[in-house]
Amino acid sequence: MGGMRAAVVFPGQGSQFPGMADPWVEHEAGREILEAASAALGRDVVEGCRDEAALAATDFVQPALLACGLAAFRVLEAEGVTFLAAAGHSLGELTALVAAGAVGLPDALGIVLVRGRAMAEAGRRRRGAMCALLGVGPEDAARLCEEVRGDDVLVVANENSPQQVVLSGSVAAVERAERAAAERRIRAVRLNVAGAFHSPLMEPAAEPLARAIDAATFRPPRMPVAENVTGELTADPAALRELLKRQVVSPVRWDRCVRSLVEAGADLLVEAGPGDVLTRLAKRAAPGVRAVAVGSPADAAALAASV
Repeated sequence: MGGMRAAVVFPGQGSQFPGMADPWVEHEAGREILEAASAALGRDVVEGCRDEAALAATDFVQPALLACGLAAFRVLEAEGVTFLAAAGHSLGELTALVAAGAVGLPDALGIVLVRGRAMAEAGRRRRGAMCALLGVGPEDAARLCEEVRGDDVLVVANENSPQQVVLSGSVAAVERAERAAAERRIRAVRLNVAGAFHSPLMEPAAEPLARAIDAATFRPPRMPVAENVTGELTADPAALRELLKRQVVSPVRWDRCVRSLVEAGADLLVEAGPGDVLTRLAKRAAPGVRAVAVGSPADAAALAASV
């Protein structure tokens, strides 16, 4: 690892793409994780990841993303890359907890299956929407929400970087926010999601998710995890459990998570799993820190050789 101190970050829903599991089957460490996940789910994860319809289904794509992120992490470890801390965006927080050893893979898959189904059901019961605002920070976005919310639900759901936030709430309120953003020449991008995630409209999902989390075993992690609700690093298993319960109805403070990793000494952020969304965000949130997306065993080997 030379002189670099690395933290690992895991993407959430929206980073998936067809064939995302294929590279990890080529490495023994990745293949072991994908086979274990397939056995636990009773479904071939690799084949499912080649099916665009399956990747559009929340109840498959969430465990598949967890499995792919963890497979990438195990390959990185096998190549000799070590980490001082972990974090994950939304769903990715569960992957981070498994990577850190706080939760076992079977328990995490059980949680994520309940999570996906409960969020989808909450979205059907309480229709909502989400949109990203580009070029605006959390404080300005919160003021915009106050102005246009009315009697509806509208909150800042993701504080992704100093110049990118995501709003979540009722369809009417999100539409008003988009119009207000256009008047201010702020770019708004509607997200293709099945509900108002990380908002009070997800309350119906909170109880079944809490039961699933309570049924899982949490252990002291071997490295701290920057969790989404506060953005702070913690190694307390009881705190990690309770904060995970709150995550589905709370904002993702990702910008704060990244800063916590950097404050802990990380000068390299490694995105393990599909895509490079978090790598691009890191370059805005922590421009002085090297950020690398690892999407294959070859990428993992090249990173190990470079650090």
